[in-house]
Amino acid sequence: MSNFGATILDADGLRLTPDERAFFRDADPFGFILFARNIDTPDQVYGLCSEMRDAVGRDAIITIDQEGGRVQRLRGPTWTEWLPPLDFVQAAGDDAERAMYLRYRHIAYELKALTIDSNCAPMADLIVTQTHDFLRNRCYGTSPGDIAALGRAAAQGHLDGGVVPVLKHMPGHGRTDLDSHYDLPRVDVSLDTLREKDFAPFRALNDLPMGMTAHVVYEAVDEAPATLSKDTMDLIRSDIGFDGLIMTDDIGMKALEGTVDLITRRALDAGCDVILHCNAPLAARIASANAAGPMTDAAQARAEAALATRKTPDDIDIAELTDELEALLGGAG
Repeated sequence: MSNFGATILDADGLRLTPDERAFFRDADPFGFILFARNIDTPDQVYGLCSEMRDAVGRDAIITIDQEGGRVQRLRGPTWTEWLPPLDFVQAAGDDAERAMYLRYRHIAYELKALTIDSNCAPMADLIVTQTHDFLRNRCYGTSPGDIAALGRAAAQGHLDGGVVPVLKHMPGHGRTDLDSHYDLPRVDVSLDTLREKDFAPFRALNDLPMGMTAHVVYEAVDEAPATLSKDTMDLIRSDIGFDGLIMTDDIGMKALEGTVDLITRRALDAGCDVILHCNAPLAARIASANAAGPMTDAAQARAEAALATRKTPDDIDIAELTDELEALLGGAG
């Protein structure tokens, strides 16, 4: 069997177009990602996931951004509406770790019912004074130790539900005052500070199966953003010790400059395993997939290891879980 294509791709709408179906068949992407425009009813989402997997002829991983709060693609009333993570943690108080486990076990339950088997969470980004508003309430706290514990609880909730967690944004996006969707953030603190503070939660969670890069320049390491920086990617592998599959954040974000084929090759050459390219015209997605080609053997091994964590969900009583979570939150959920 040949290696998967080194991409994670999206679709334009509620069903695949004939052109998308043909493209996915030829490109054989490692996986897919869903957005709000791909979501209508449970039956429709289930059908779209089936079409994506049928196009590549295998049980490809399908991920989504279902953090809760502002960043959640499945919305009420069909699916559960969640507080932003930071507000949720504060509402849970001393019970925050248990509450985070229950929250993401519940999210995994809803995802798995649709055959979505990955989620771009947990976030291990550190809140500091200048953390941009686009990120702040998506984070879990200001203490590296607390973030690591809450991230572990969230990750375990996913894994127990048969959903692969994606740790983000490596090696730390919190110390930025710009939104990388629109600008290139820069971090100018020392490497010692980064290691002690920002990198610490990621190091504590370095055994998770998948991670996502940050489009952020760490001036103490390199002048290129992490996604395109071999020095920063080497640091993620060695200093942080992360050996899971590393996907880029969306390479279409404005933090990265250049053509999609150039960005794709730079990211893979820097050490990323797989390219996330979404919210782009079909021609741009095709260009990225062509530039990416198949995964390296090392990336393929990491991909297969990540897929192997998609276990059969443990048995839960969702009503009991919901009751426990509501009791922990005192009605603030």
